[in-house]
Amino acid sequence: MTDDHQTLALLLFSAFIAVTLGITTWVSRNRHGSAEEFYAGGRLFSPMENGFAIAGDYMSAASFLGISGLIALYGYDGMLYSVGFLVAWLVVLLLVAELVRNCGRFTLADVVAARMKERPVRIAAGTSSVTVSVLYLVAQMVGAGSLVALLLGGTSEAARSWTVIGVGALMVIYVSLGGMRATTWIQIVKAVLLMAGALALTVLVLARFHGDFNQLLNSAAEQSGHGKDFLLPGLRYGADWTARLDFISLGLALVLGTAGLPHILSRFYTVPTARAARRSVVWAIGLIGSFYLMTIVLGFGAAAVLGSEEVRASNAAGNTAVPLLALDLGGGAGSTGGTVLFAVVAAVAFATILAVVAGITLASSASVAHDLYASLKRPHAKQYSEVAVARVAAAGIGVAAIALGLLAQDLNVAFLVGLAFAVAASANLPVLLYSLFWRHFTTRGAVWSVYGGLIPSVLLVLLSPVVSGSPEALFPGVDFHVFPLQNPGLVSIPLGFLAGWIGTVTSAEEPDEAKHAETEVRALTGAGAV
Repeated sequence: MTDDHQTLALLLFSAFIAVTLGITTWVSRNRHGSAEEFYAGGRLFSPMENGFAIAGDYMSAASFLGISGLIALYGYDGMLYSVGFLVAWLVVLLLVAELVRNCGRFTLADVVAARMKERPVRIAAGTSSVTVSVLYLVAQMVGAGSLVALLLGGTSEAARSWTVIGVGALMVIYVSLGGMRATTWIQIVKAVLLMAGALALTVLVLARFHGDFNQLLNSAAEQSGHGKDFLLPGLRYGADWTARLDFISLGLALVLGTAGLPHILSRFYTVPTARAARRSVVWAIGLIGSFYLMTIVLGFGAAAVLGSEEVRASNAAGNTAVPLLALDLGGGAGSTGGTVLFAVVAAVAFATILAVVAGITLASSASVAHDLYASLKRPHAKQYSEVAVARVAAAGIGVAAIALGLLAQDLNVAFLVGLAFAVAASANLPVLLYSLFWRHFTTRGAVWSVYGGLIPSVLLVLLSPVVSGSPEALFPGVDFHVFPLQNPGLVSIPLGFLAGWIGTVTSAEEPDEAKHAETEVRALTGAGAV
């Protein structure tokens, strides 16, 4: 990239960072330090505000950079990510949003612990939530590194590493100082910027092809090097039965994983009522649906305008397809339009990463403090100590995410998020659904359900081609993979449900019918909800 690109993009980066730090500072001066303020922003947000914040939380670097890149490289098979991420919201809307808002207070563990022995359930759910959050954070870190590497000409490994460290440091500042209120406003600002940027690029792509989507698809197929196969299923997931099973596994993880993501569940507590939570999800679905339709246009647009090989040459995983497309649509390298459009898109992508990591870090630090720490501390300890622990936890989680982000710099960010979704669907969703809908569910069932999904999903990822045994693996020089699929969802999601059932039917504990009835009434009516 030219000096003009670098200077303008860095100025826009700096402006966004200054604005978000200003929001964080302003909020930190006006908060009163309670757990409700730190974790849930005082429950004062409207459905529209929360809907924009949910969309800002969900439309991550994986969506903007990763999915468009996968479509540019693999056509139809890449588009399946867009479909899976969107369809997942129907599960959230129909099964989870209102019930979680009515039953919980700050975290997933609140919902489960309402009718169980609290300590073992909170420790299990807290451990799972932190694991999912760290995996999701790694994807955002990788996206930030790819973006800045492109900005600086793709030559500086040191720049990528320092970017990952810088993003980690900023997210700790946002969460520690501003809590949920600052994080929510940052996500709202980012959602508006991202929608505006994606819309502008989509209009420019369609204008390039005179509004003819068919011509766009045909050009993408020609430029991809795969011909008509580019527009048919099977380019990435159709080579053999292993690849097809991998596709089914990925689809299950994407559709079921959203309802188990800690940072999404925590957003339902920032509104005053369950009805507001449901309306928030309706707003979010409208925004997210529009956005994912645009990622399809951008992905095929990158293939048609740039060609798959140019996208792959810039970044093997396709993470830089959208900024390169913006550069070309604006007039190409060296043009004023290209410089401005590239810089704006790079800044929007960077804003996306910062906003999402803040939300995820807040959710995971809440799990550490409200679930893990609260389970181990003395009774009647001051509530404010829990918030202090959450701030320290944010720093620890930031360090872990930075370290893993430095390791995984060459993996596609959408693919990394797929792994986080698989763990969420395996460990969090079964225990959540059992707790809400199964009258005879017990404490042992809850604990077994979480660990029965969490341990196999993490273990299968470690033993998969993602970590070793392939040129694209984390450790390409060694081979200890025994599990053939890249996404563990097909095996680990049923195991999570099965472990919860076995734990319950073998438990000597009698299920508390009265507590179940109380939880059911509270979930369905909101009576007694916080």
